[in-house]
Amino acid sequence: TVAFLPHQSTHRLIVLFIVFINNKLKMAKPGNEKKGAKVFKTKCSQCHTVEEGGAHKQGPNLYGFFGRQSGQADGFSYSSANKKSGIMWGEDTLFEYLENPKKYIKGTKMVFAGIKKPQERKDLIAYLKSTCSA
Repeated sequence: TVAFLPHQSTHRLIVLFIVFINNKLKMAKPGNEKKGAKVFKTKCSQCHTVEEGGAHKQGPNLYGFFGRQSGQADGFSYSSANKKSGIMWGEDTLFEYLENPKKYIKGTKMVFAGIKKPQERKDLIAYLKSTCSA
């Protein structure tokens, strides 16, 4: 017989946990571009544009921001907190940021309260990724 060692139990639990989380992520509903367009129109378009060469409003034009460091859109006056944050915009960083911008970048000028519903954030990100990618 093989003796059961405590560390084997811990290892098995970790493996099971990883498999569980992986399955949850796979089951998570992906973002819907069409719904994201509606979210953008109602919650973002007052301050942002998305088209290439679009004007800055109260917030910067968002075209080309995926994969770019925060605070880098030419011609927009960012807060020093935003410029110094070092954030590279991608799906993960944007997902967290959109929940509560002021908490994610302390000192940001962005006055938006955030989007609490995870699916709305996923939908918006799907839209932004399709329309803002350079």
